Amino acid sequence: MDVPVVDAHAHVWPRWPYQPPVPDDATRGSVEHLLFEMDQNGVGRTLIVAAGIDRNPDNNEYVAAAVRAHPDRLVHAADVDCRWTPDYHRPGAADRLRAAVSRYGVRVVTHYLAKENDGWLVADEGRAFFRTAASLGLVLSVAAPPPWHEDLRVVARENPALPIVVHHLANVNSWPGGVDEGLRLVLPGRDLPNLFVKVSGWYYGSDEPWEYPHAARLGVARAFHDEWGPHRLVWASDHPVHRRALTYRQTLEIVRRNCTFIDPADLPGVLGGNLAALLPARSSVA
Repeated sequence: MDVPVVDAHAHVWPRWPYQPPVPDDATRGSVEHLLFEMDQNGVGRTLIVAAGIDRNPDNNEYVAAAVRAHPDRLVHAADVDCRWTPDYHRPGAADRLRAAVSRYGVRVVTHYLAKENDGWLVADEGRAFFRTAASLGLVLSVAAPPPWHEDLRVVARENPALPIVVHHLANVNSWPGGVDEGLRLVLPGRDLPNLFVKVSGWYYGSDEPWEYPHAARLGVARAFHDEWGPHRLVWASDHPVHRRALTYRQTLEIVRRNCTFIDPADLPGVLGGNLAALLPARSSVA
């Protein structure tokens, strides 16, 4: 049986959130553009990571509407208390998590952490948040720079039923301390089968983000592969942010053609099967 290709990380916005401004402000980040890329490149489903960043505080609502229209193609990872929200690491996070799950009917949530580790993951409030996520049967998509990973491993050990999927090769490529230090901080975790990483974001921190296939950065993906195993890697496009550097097809082919350390037998899992096993078969409609 063919394993469908599943994109582990894309965004959609009705207003372009980044600088410089673009001439197609209302459409560049639209769900229609994402669906077009999926269709052109043989991608069956996509996890849309909601991000209520500049000019898009209503992003959860926009993503929820897109998922209601395309429940077989799209999955909503709801933005809950991410670093740009006024509720970031304020008391009551577990209650806000329950409210978001009820409001949007999601089984995946996302939480973006700030650059500096404030200790919240292993404080009482953070521990209650993750216990609640595990009790609700959720998947957590988390943006966690390297300084957070020691605590993130504590979360993973305390909540073995909670799948935790880390964004963009754990931001090792953009870590100011360098790749070697970044890997030293994030790689321990061979014993944590509920910890996954998105193979994406090759261009972050690069002086030449347009370079393809980012051969010098394949070693970071290989380090995760060799330490965590191929069953804990999930491909992601980072649509539409990838357009700064790569085409959608190139984000896929970097893994398919250039990550030659992945055994061909394991590649279908990396390109979709590993994530599909974590997601509901069909998005619920809130």
